[in-house]
Amino acid sequence: MTNCAFSSVLVADRVTKVFTAGGKSIVALRDLSLEVKEGEFVCLIGASGCGKTTLINMFAGFLQPTAGEVRLRGSPITGIEPKCGMVFQSYALFPWKTVRGNVEFGLKMKGVAGADRHRIADRFIALVKLQGFENHYPAELSGGMQQRVTLARILAANPEVLLMDEPFAALDAMTRQVMQEELLRIHEESRKTTLFITHHVDEALILADRIIVLSARPGRVKAIIGNTLPRPRRIDIQLSPDFARLKAEIWAYVEEEVKRHIETTKLSAASEE
Repeated sequence: MTNCAFSSVLVADRVTKVFTAGGKSIVALRDLSLEVKEGEFVCLIGASGCGKTTLINMFAGFLQPTAGEVRLRGSPITGIEPKCGMVFQSYALFPWKTVRGNVEFGLKMKGVAGADRHRIADRFIALVKLQGFENHYPAELSGGMQQRVTLARILAANPEVLLMDEPFAALDAMTRQVMQEELLRIHEESRKTTLFITHHVDEALILADRIIVLSARPGRVKAIIGNTLPRPRRIDIQLSPDFARLKAEIWAYVEEEVKRHIETTKLSAASEE
């Protein structure tokens, strides 16, 4: 009997993605397979251009594989998938709407009644610790606060999966750490299945249950590292010897692929001169 706690929610099955640009074919991903299980927090990490965003966009349904298949709970993803909530690097808020208006937007599109929208929005505004800012506009908020609004809006819509494409990349280092800790807390409460892209090994270790390292383009799974750091976690876990050991292990994989990416880029540039 399959334990639902370990069932696959997201699956990429031998996925290849080829783009055409300037008359040339670019293979972003080649024969890539991975899975994300129920309630897991998985981080994707790898060199720039290795296909991380391409993969997460396929799970969202924004792109289709050239070959292979992406699935949600066993069903092929063939179009934009409303069961997957996407959080981008940019805050993607409506500047003319208040915090509450932004958080309510997805609920309104679903036809949720006004009083219920208000109640649900306030619940998730509280979850991201923005009580008192319900009637503020995005321009009146810091970057970290705007990203909290984005997260509240996605969570209020109650997707089955969170897809997060470097959501903290635009934040300063201190705000980024605060947001990491907030996301840890929210994940503990919601247990949403989450696929998170990052370029930072430290961030992956703070957040993830598993870290998947992709090879330089064309992206494949190079390594899968189980994160043995205990939960619940806090930012100060970075000071532990186990954190340092895991960081060294992951960085060895990442460094190898970054160097390969740099060399490939140099050779490609030289061939075009």
